[in-house]
Amino acid sequence: MRSDRPKPLHLLCGRPLLLYVVDTLADLPVDRVVVVVGAAAELVTKRILRDVDGTLVDFVEQPVPRGTADAVHAALAVLPEDDLGDDDVLVVPVDMPLLSTASLRRLVETHRSGDAACTVLTVRRAEPAGFPRVVRGRDDRIVRLVAEPDALADERSIEEVSVSVFCARRSLLGAAIRRLTPADDGGYRLEDVVEVLARAGHRIAAVEVGEIGEVAEVDDRVRLAEVEAELRRRINRAWLAAGVSMLDPATCYVDATVQLGRDVTLFPGTLLQGRTVIGAGAEIGPNVRLVDCVVGEGVRVQHTVGIDAEIGDDAVVGPFVALEAGARVEAGQRVVAGTTVRLTDPI
Repeated sequence: MRSDRPKPLHLLCGRPLLLYVVDTLADLPVDRVVVVVGAAAELVTKRILRDVDGTLVDFVEQPVPRGTADAVHAALAVLPEDDLGDDDVLVVPVDMPLLSTASLRRLVETHRSGDAACTVLTVRRAEPAGFPRVVRGRDDRIVRLVAEPDALADERSIEEVSVSVFCARRSLLGAAIRRLTPADDGGYRLEDVVEVLARAGHRIAAVEVGEIGEVAEVDDRVRLAEVEAELRRRINRAWLAAGVSMLDPATCYVDATVQLGRDVTLFPGTLLQGRTVIGAGAEIGPNVRLVDCVVGEGVRVQHTVGIDAEIGDDAVVGPFVALEAGARVEAGQRVVAGTTVRLTDPI
């Protein structure tokens, strides 16, 4: 990401990237979520615990990054030792915020109904470069996942690839990881578990994702912007369905943490961020940015910037107003034309 900020904490529509994955898992009947952290572990842990909503989340540190299999091994180590039955472990990368609960549920159901040792989520790519190929043998059985550098000439043309999402029996997964040998870079790759299990005679299953965009990995700033655009489209569609009007949804930016009342109208150039709350019937925009603001019912705001401010019911703010942190506009008041409202200003 070329950033001082840890990758899991990069924001998408106002929320850390990692929280989207945690929320997706929370919609499944999981007992707990274990997050493996590396660099800036304390920063990631504090930030996520501050915002996580009711989900039991444990954190375990991988002090030396030795590959994805080593990360999963660290996660398995924090699970209770007295519960080693045939329970299953679901492994999901942090950087797939568009991955749906439905796809994960289908993965788990297929895994359990087919009595598989491990089930992998796959997708078909016309240009599969860079992804582990799904290699099948007799009777179409999966025999291994082969990383790009290790793929043979005929294997490089395989379009079905793994997206690093796995469901596996917990006891078999741990045993298979312990039998892995390191790759050329010294790391232990989770996809190599498939070959270990297959050679031991265990069945490997697969579930194919139909929508390739669902498994988009946020691996740079370009992809971060692309995924955020998709999330914003989803947020806007949801608010439109809930009774909010947008004159031009493409130019309205609403964070996932924002709350809008019924019959709110958003005009072009509206940017609502943080914990902003907009009351019913309010008209916001054009060209408004509000961050962590509380806006009452029937309010009209245009050409205004506000941060951590409060606007009472039926007030009119703008054009060309700046609301500084702590400012309050009383109900029914009108503030216009180049005004800067500070905390100490009587309004």
